[in-house]
Amino acid sequence: MAKTLVLLTLAAIVASLFSALALLFRAKGEKEDPTRVAKALTVRVALSVTLFLLLMAGFYFGLIPRDGL
Repeated sequence: MAKTLVLLTLAAIVASLFSALALLFRAKGEKEDPTRVAKALTVRVALSVTLFLLLMAGFYFGLIPRDGL
C-alpha cells in the first residue's frame, strides 16, 4: 500500500514538472499568462512536501518498516 502511494505521488510530481516545462515552451512564442508556469511549479513543490511529510509520518507510526519500502 505504501509503495503504491509513493509511486503514484512521484508520478504526479514528474507529471507536474513536465507540465510546467510544456507551459514554459508554449508561452515563449505566445502571449499567455506567465503565472501558469509558477502555479504548476507550486503544485510540484506542494506534492513534494506532502510526500516527504507522509513518508515521515509513515515511518513514525510504523507503517513503513525500518528496512524501507
